[in-house]
Amino acid sequence: MIKLSKRLQTIADRVTAGARAADIGSDHALLPVYLLQAGKCPSAIAGELNTGPLQAARKQIAEAGLTKAIAARQGNGLAVLEPGEADTVTIAGMGGSLMAEILETGRQAGKLEGVRELVLQPNVGEEIVRRWLTEQGYVLQSESLLEEDGKLYEVLHALRESDSPDDVTNEWLYDPSFLSVQLGEAEKRDWLYRMGPYLLREREELLHGKWRHEYAKLARICAQLEQSELPESREKEAQLRKEMNAIEEVLSCLRTAKPSSSS
Repeated sequence: MIKLSKRLQTIADRVTAGARAADIGSDHALLPVYLLQAGKCPSAIAGELNTGPLQAARKQIAEAGLTKAIAARQGNGLAVLEPGEADTVTIAGMGGSLMAEILETGRQAGKLEGVRELVLQPNVGEEIVRRWLTEQGYVLQSESLLEEDGKLYEVLHALRESDSPDDVTNEWLYDPSFLSVQLGEAEKRDWLYRMGPYLLREREELLHGKWRHEYAKLARICAQLEQSELPESREKEAQLRKEMNAIEEVLSCLRTAKPSSSS
């Protein structure tokens, strides 16, 4: 059985056993091959836009003896799917804006028909993906933040609202009342989308480091803006310092003790 990276293994672990999977932007088809070798999925589709990775995927699938169970297809995003062909779609390793665009284009074309589960790993722009999920009737079931080769990755696992447990709803996830910070309700909700409702609730340790890094980046930009006498620089600096203050406010929640399971 092939061995996956920590990032891909986290994605594989979130896929529901027995699901027909479609991996979009599959590269070498490592994830679909693993899912079948592990007996987790009966069939899979490996979608890839570029010819080089597609050929590598087909080679990987052939070497694993899975050419009858995994279809490697060339196409843009969800264009490789037919409606009702997959139960689970996985997409990893791209920006959140592009990921949401792929999902929305596919949704409008009917490609997400029958897809009850999404496992997504955006490299940046996680907030955009969370908002798309909420707007299109998917509910986050879990979020994972992991570190690999010095980089942090977020893995989002979502189910269609009709398949989500009764006690897991978007209303509950993005209810900002548990954030005891001096921000307005709308601002609190925005930060839930940006940082992740589960990651914040669970006081995920890596989350603090990720956003301290973001804070430091904003501080460096502000230091550069201070050197400028342009009015727009003052305005931009004020905007960034407001964001830095909000980051400090929300991170203060992560320094408190985790709530008990009975709370």
